[in-house]
Amino acid sequence: MIYFIYLFIFTVDCIDCAADPSVINAVNEGIETAREIVSIRRPWVMISVNDDEDLHFRKAEFDPEDCPSDCSRPCENVCPANAISFERENSTMEVPFGSYQKAKPKGGVITERCYGCGRCFPVCPYDKIREITYVRDAMATAELLRTNDVDAVEIHTSGRQTNLFKELWDDLANSVKYLRLVAVSLPDTGDATISTMNQMYAIMEPHLSCFNLWQLDGRPMSGDIGRGATRESIAFAVRVAASSERPPGFLQLAGGTNVHTVDGLKKRGLFRTHITCAEPNHLQSLIGGIAYGGYARKIVGRVLSSMGSENGVTGIECHAEHLLKALKEALHLVGSVKSYNHPDGMQR
Repeated sequence: MIYFIYLFIFTVDCIDCAADPSVINAVNEGIETAREIVSIRRPWVMISVNDDEDLHFRKAEFDPEDCPSDCSRPCENVCPANAISFERENSTMEVPFGSYQKAKPKGGVITERCYGCGRCFPVCPYDKIREITYVRDAMATAELLRTNDVDAVEIHTSGRQTNLFKELWDDLANSVKYLRLVAVSLPDTGDATISTMNQMYAIMEPHLSCFNLWQLDGRPMSGDIGRGATRESIAFAVRVAASSERPPGFLQLAGGTNVHTVDGLKKRGLFRTHITCAEPNHLQSLIGGIAYGGYARKIVGRVLSSMGSENGVTGIECHAEHLLKALKEALHLVGSVKSYNHPDGMQR
């Protein structure tokens, strides 16, 4: 139960998932399972939608039968989600004097694992991998927002124009009153960023009766690459936080976030867990949260791979030693954000 793993290990404030009823049900089941094991505050459930083509709403696809037999398969090696698999299955072929077994490739992209990072596209030496993009249905999403199973929505937008954002918002507007939070995730569009944010806020404001948050997507889906990936995210945060013209709303960092992000923000004076009464205005420039995606998958994936090789298909809640290991990894990542006590008793 993957969402149980994310919840229990990371003790998150909000779980972001697909705007799909079956996925939402799985998230909520995972939350309740975790709360039966240990008493924790219930996190919010957030669903994600997009107003246009977006890196977070795409999958890779290819037919493994089109791949030459001598291909070195760099796509399989570069995939961080282990979402590309090459296997061969035997098929029987009839011939004039009987039949024989022929091995043919199967597999390809495992859709459920692919999260659209795109690293396989440029490495294919035969250009066989296709990008499949999709846009969530706005009216179906509006129905989901009216249920008791969803607390928040995150709208991914390109930031290039606001007409598509307005169309999506108009479809969702009557359902927003049921939410606790509306988040808008946008990339760095340079000098136009603040102006675009203000335009989007003006569109939202008449129906906005809950918290709103701006997720600054610095370098999408790259946090697991290395230390340097977080630099673009921090630079984006510095520019937006420094602007006196930005619209109301909390700021959250995403895209390239990893274990080095908090230290980078602290060096810029943008992240502190405490603030004194002598500096109330500084509160407006602090980063209110950090979204961990690719990097979180990476450290959880290490534990799951180890557990799977030892025990096969199973749930991490059934193996205390792996759960403890994952918890330590999580506290190392999240502890600096939330000032958690680490297993060794030291507070970050």
